[in-house]
Amino acid sequence: MKKINLAITGCLGRMGQQLIQSAKKNKDFRVVSLTENKIIQRKISGIKLELNTVDAFKKASIIVDFSVPKCTLQVLKIASKLKKRIVIGTTGFSKKEENLIKKYSRKIPILKAGNMSLGVNLLIYLTEIASKSLSNKFLTKIYEVHHKNKVDHPSGTALMLSKGIADGKNKNFYSLIGKKYLNKKTFPYGKKINFNSIRKGNVVGEHEVRFSSGKEIVTLNHESFDRALYSEGALTASKWLMKKKPGLYSMRDLLNFK
Repeated sequence: MKKINLAITGCLGRMGQQLIQSAKKNKDFRVVSLTENKIIQRKISGIKLELNTVDAFKKASIIVDFSVPKCTLQVLKIASKLKKRIVIGTTGFSKKEENLIKKYSRKIPILKAGNMSLGVNLLIYLTEIASKSLSNKFLTKIYEVHHKNKVDHPSGTALMLSKGIADGKNKNFYSLIGKKYLNKKTFPYGKKINFNSIRKGNVVGEHEVRFSSGKEIVTLNHESFDRALYSEGALTASKWLMKKKPGLYSMRDLLNFK
């Protein structure tokens, strides 16, 4: 089988580095381009680091992006011009930026997920089922923990879980976003979905959804121990996306959850 030429953006970040390691071990891929958003005179595995430009992505069959929203949109603009597929693992997009991504997906295949883990995406699916099954008497809140260097909060995964809650109740996701707490020991339930984000140490990722009626609590949770599960998930998504037409896809499409 012919190898898939892979470009990795944000290559010096935690996920960028992990992707390089996972791609080296995967016989289906060949890394042909590594980019960052500033000039750095350095090579990784013999590949010179480049800026996000047309030339940097010409040889790639697919781009995997774990960076920041500003860079992702820059990369999307180039990918659209070159008709390149792109897997987006970046989080922290605004509603306006989300709409721009949808616009680009009319021209190129895009798979976007705030989390590439099979287990996490199953958790989101189960969250939607629980939300749909439980009455409106149940209030919800989401707790998440990540490493101390993670900037955005709530995490992209926490927001995906809240969307699962909203979808289960057939309500608008943005209308259910409640208060956002950072590093609190305790936090309350609310009529909307409240979040508490803990940033400490080198934690890979912990997520918990709670539904409470005041008389009982239903808890769904997931814990990640190895960042490789995200990079391996991104490569699985990349291989899957190679056969798709323009459109905006998610891990749920890949996993065929109904």
